[in-house]
Amino acid sequence: MKRVMFVCRKNSSRSQMAEGFARSLGAGRIDVASSGLEASRVNPDAIAAMDAIGLDIRGQTSNALSEFSPEDFDVAISLCGCGFDLPDAWKTLEIFEDWQLDDPAEQPEIFPRVREEVRERVIALIAKLA
Repeated sequence: MKRVMFVCRKNSSRSQMAEGFARSLGAGRIDVASSGLEASRVNPDAIAAMDAIGLDIRGQTSNALSEFSPEDFDVAISLCGCGFDLPDAWKTLEIFEDWQLDDPAEQPEIFPRVREEVRERVIALIAKLA
């Protein structure tokens, strides 16, 4: 089973939604975690956006990337364009991608669009790892 790390600057919105989708859509096929260059909190707007489609991410927590070891993962996905800021050990995993999605925390009205972009990319990632 492949281990996937989703990373964003603060692990509050995009990476949290990606973790939620991956846990739901990839259950039994991938193991997933999310983190940020710094930890913060799960954005209530991200929780609401996922609630709107029936996925509950309230139990997820915001974690710092420094709490994890790249040796424990096969895949690292940056969602915010922060990939260049990651330590090299994360960028040299079997798969590294930087999705560079818009930040809905800056514009809450785009949460539904970004949520759907995250869902599509997570679905494609799960298919790629199958």
